[in-house]
Amino acid sequence: MIDGFLALYIFMLAAFTGKEIIGRVPVILHTPLMSGSNFVHGIVLVGAMIALAHAESPLAIAIGFIGVVLGAGNAAGGYVVTERMLEMFKSSKGEKKG
Repeated sequence: MIDGFLALYIFMLAAFTGKEIIGRVPVILHTPLMSGSNFVHGIVLVGAMIALAHAESPLAIAIGFIGVVLGAGNAAGGYVVTERMLEMFKSSKGEKKG
């Protein structure tokens, strides 16, 4: 029972800390910082897959599966956002400068 409360405490602490950190980032820097941290999404995905592999109860398996799906979507979305952001900085090939 203590392990469940400890896990809940760590989750809540991480959620509040993340909200405070992201809330203090200026809007102009948010997308570049988030796209630069795509490797973190990959680590989260690997952690979710490890948790799913060690799940024993049907509830743990369901939560692990949801974690893997959301982690994969988060990682893929991060790369899509990065690609779109980089496209904004490319100039048109037919455009004249000067």
